[in-house]
Amino acid sequence: MADKWKQTALIVIDMQKDYILEDKIMAVKGGKAIVPNVIKAVEIARQRGILVVWVVREHDYFGRDVELFRRHFYSPEKGGPTTKGSVGAELVDGLVIKEEDYKLVKTRFSAFFNTNLHIFLQSNGVNNLVVVGVQTPNCIRQTVFDAVAHDYQSVAVIVDATAAATPEVHDVSLT
Repeated sequence: MADKWKQTALIVIDMQKDYILEDKIMAVKGGKAIVPNVIKAVEIARQRGILVVWVVREHDYFGRDVELFRRHFYSPEKGGPTTKGSVGAELVDGLVIKEEDYKLVKTRFSAFFNTNLHIFLQSNGVNNLVVVGVQTPNCIRQTVFDAVAHDYQSVAVIVDATAAATPEVHDVSLT
């Protein structure tokens, strides 16, 4: 069983203040409720020796690397959501990247799109993925689809450690 855990990675997606804290413009309504379950998933992964991969968004202050439909959230005066170095780009309280973890910055929904995630996982012998975080219909679903397209042996989503704007959207996205 120990070998299986060495071939598994926990992918933690977008558990950042700008997506989780309820007063933020990009807040995912169900995000705050899953924080304890994400913390537990990370703790269990570490106990089993599972690689923890933190996938975060960190955007240019001016929003030049943001999807076109989100650029209106950015301005030279105030930056925007998950701007690199901002408080909103930090992980929510209770989640901490440790030295043995891996941090990956993305600028689109999928953790695989224009990143080195697949090469990194392959080079570390990972062929099983467990995914947690926000937002189910976008970043979670797209990352899972791309993982399947990359032929990972198993791709699992922890249902109560992922969230969307509403329970209905979450459920539909998972089915």
